[in-house]
Amino acid sequence: MQSGNPKIKNGGILAKNPLRQAAVEIIEAGLQAIDTKYSVSTRIKYQKDTLFIDDRKYPLEKIKRVFVVGVGKCSLEAALALEDILGDRLEDGIVIDLKCETNPKKIKFYKGDHPLPTENNVNLTRQLIEFLEKAEKDDLVLFLISGGGSALLCQPNNFNFLAEKNLMSYLMKSGANIRDVNIVRKHLSLARGGFLAKYVYPARSIALIFSDVGNDMEFVASGPTIKDTTTIEDAKKVLIKYGAEEFCNFDLENLTETPKDDKYFEKMENKLFLSNLIALREMANRAEKLGFKTEIKTTKLEGEARDIGEQIAREINESDQKIALIYGGETTVTVKTHGKGGRNQELALSALRFIEDDCLVAAVNSDGWDNTDFAGALCDNLTREKANELGLDVSEYLDKNQSYNFFEKVGDYFRTGLTNSNIADLLLALKNRNNE
Repeated sequence: MQSGNPKIKNGGILAKNPLRQAAVEIIEAGLQAIDTKYSVSTRIKYQKDTLFIDDRKYPLEKIKRVFVVGVGKCSLEAALALEDILGDRLEDGIVIDLKCETNPKKIKFYKGDHPLPTENNVNLTRQLIEFLEKAEKDDLVLFLISGGGSALLCQPNNFNFLAEKNLMSYLMKSGANIRDVNIVRKHLSLARGGFLAKYVYPARSIALIFSDVGNDMEFVASGPTIKDTTTIEDAKKVLIKYGAEEFCNFDLENLTETPKDDKYFEKMENKLFLSNLIALREMANRAEKLGFKTEIKTTKLEGEARDIGEQIAREINESDQKIALIYGGETTVTVKTHGKGGRNQELALSALRFIEDDCLVAAVNSDGWDNTDFAGALCDNLTREKANELGLDVSEYLDKNQSYNFFEKVGDYFRTGLTNSNIADLLLALKNRNNE
């Protein structure tokens, strides 16, 4: 439908029975629906010096120069598509992303680091800021903002980036949700929380947001183009809540307030361009075609991965019909040991303790990287049988945060490689009472 190539590289190996085949097809449909290149190429047009984005028209007759500035896991793929669309009308651009398979023609690509801040990210962010400050009032800047941008937009004010690295590592291991983490991030950088809007002013700007946190654009990449509704006090409360300021020996006075002057945002338009709802709807459509009754449960799933895994397993177990329950969101993992895995693998491993024989639970990170080279995992009765055959204790692997090692042994992991998309996680629970 979209890219023509399957996103799930090991789908044929996973599809050992009809229920698994259905799961692979449904998740594949979701991943295809949020393909970055396809979305940009089909929804953005440039004709007769007019830019069309969905149903909006932007005449460019009075625009002197057009620039593209991107940051995050979708930014290069989107920038490459925009470069083709705009052609000679594009003046220049800069993108910070994690990989480059195709070199842009005009846009400068820089490879950043993720998920924690680095000196490289600090230097690249400084170059991006300097690029924006050269924009003039008759210019148009097209921003491409996506998940992963928070770590890339590293520009500490009164401290070394290593202090932020320690804070972020601590918060993530403590199970802090993405909203709390990004509240803190906004006040640790001179490039998040609306700062990019300040630097590009007074040029006109349009920011296309590829959301990995639902509809709340302010927290995608810590909202670099959106007026921040949080304050230093909010960030302090989060750090105190998790004991981070004491454990990490961080001085709360080093937090930075974000731009609050309305003038910086008067010529900035932020558009939610892609979110998990698009993927979830396509998953539901595919499930219905396969004969399942479908229900999109939520676009904002959050909580401890092992708890959510149990919750989803119990929900699908209780159904008395052939049904597909579909979820989007992002869980967290409180790390207890030096294990290896990701939130989706841990969720599936937890669900395995409760899943019944005619059910299946699958969870996938849409960017293809569930904190490891696995995108996620699925669990069902075949997983349980394989684990028993190998003598694997599910609870032991779960308690040691060893979900990667478990699924590597049983083979029930999803492998996609980096997808160049990022709209959080896609989760699916299937039940087929008739064993069809």
